[in-house]
Amino acid sequence: MIEAVGLTKRYGAKTAVYNLSFQVRPGTVTGFLGPNGSGKSTTMRMILGLDAPSHGQVTIGGYPYRKLPNAPRQVGALLDAKAVHGGRHARNHLLCLAQLSGIPARRVDEVLGVVGLQEVARKRSKGFSLGMGQRLGIAAALLGDPQVLLFDEPVNGLDPEGILWVRNLMKSLAAEGRTVFVSSHLMSEMALTAEHLIVIGRGQLLADMSVGDFISANSADFARVRTPDTDPQQREKLTAALTEAGGQVLPEQDGGLRVTGLPLPRISDLAHGADVRLWELSPHQASLEEAYMRMTQGAVDYRSTTDQRAGLQQQLPPGAVPQPQLPVPGQGQHGWYAPPPPQQGGQPFAMPQGAPAAPAPGDANPYAAAPQAPAAAPSPEMTKRSEESR
Repeated sequence: MIEAVGLTKRYGAKTAVYNLSFQVRPGTVTGFLGPNGSGKSTTMRMILGLDAPSHGQVTIGGYPYRKLPNAPRQVGALLDAKAVHGGRHARNHLLCLAQLSGIPARRVDEVLGVVGLQEVARKRSKGFSLGMGQRLGIAAALLGDPQVLLFDEPVNGLDPEGILWVRNLMKSLAAEGRTVFVSSHLMSEMALTAEHLIVIGRGQLLADMSVGDFISANSADFARVRTPDTDPQQREKLTAALTEAGGQVLPEQDGGLRVTGLPLPRISDLAHGADVRLWELSPHQASLEEAYMRMTQGAVDYRSTTDQRAGLQQQLPPGAVPQPQLPVPGQGQHGWYAPPPPQQGGQPFAMPQGAPAAPAPGDANPYAAAPQAPAAAPSPEMTKRSEESR
C-alpha cells in the first residue's frame, strides 16, 4: 500500500504539491488524474524517492522507498519511457537492471515475452517507436515481479491493440492483489481501467473516491423524453405534469425534453396519467471526462486563446462573399464544457439556434466558393507582341 501524509514539495517560491494525503490500496487499479502542472509527476517522484518532500512523508508498505530492502524487487515503475541508453539492445538494458537487483537472467526473457518485444530483443532501443519504448518501460517495471507498480501515461504512443493489452494487464495485476497506481490524461481509458480515483489540482487533493461516486458527485444524470413531434400539445401537457411533480424540465433543440429530479418509472407513470404518448424515455449518465472537466475547470493553469491570425488573412477579391462562420455552442464562456449530444431519438447532432439552416433543394450553396469570372480574351496587340517575341 502507498500512503502519503501531508505531502508538500516546494521548488523555491513555487509550491508544486501542498498538504497532499491519500492511500493507494492493493487489489484495485487507482487512477491518478489532474491537469498539466498539477503535481502528479512530482508526487510520483516523491513516492519513488527521486525527490525529497519539503514536508510530510510518503511510504510504501510502511517504509520510505529508500529504506526498502532491494526496492526494485518490491516496487516497479514507469515514469519516463525514454530513460534508456539508446545504444543498448532491449535485452541488454533489462539484463543490466536485473543484475543490479539480483534478478535471474531468465526473468528478462519472460518480461520481453509479456510485453511482446521478444522479436526485437537484440535491436538497439534508439530505433524503437514511442509505443515500443513504452513496452520496454513496462517490461522494466515488471522485471522484479513487484507488489507495487506505478505507471505514468503507460498507453502513450500505443496502438489500439496495445492500449487494450495495457488495460487488461493493469486489471490482471490488481486482481493478483498488487497495488497499481496509474497516471493518465485519457479519461475514456481511465473509465475502463480504474476503479478508484485520486484527483489533484494545483498540488492539492480534489477527490479521493470510486469512479462511479466521482461521476455522480460532479455531474447530473438526466432522463431524455420525447413526445410525438406532430402534437406539440402533448409535450406541453407532459412538461406541466413533470414540473408539478417536482421535476426540472429543459427543452432540447431537437424537440426532446431533458428531465432531472425524477426517476424513469415515475416519469412513465406521470406520462400515462396525463394521457401522453412517449416516443423515447431513456436514461443518460455523464462520462468521466465531463465530470472531470467540471471538477477541474478552476484548477487549469494553461488555457488556450483564440487564434487571431493577425496580418495573415488574405483579402477577398472584389465581389466575393465571405464564408459564414458557424457558431460554437458555449464558445466564450469561461470553463464551459459541452455535454455529450443525445444519441437516440431525433437528430443526434442538432445545430444550435442561430446557425444557418440547411439550403433547400435548388437553393444556392452558401458555402460554395464564389464563381470566378472567365478570363478575358487577349487583345490583338498583345497577340502580335507575343508572336514577335518568338
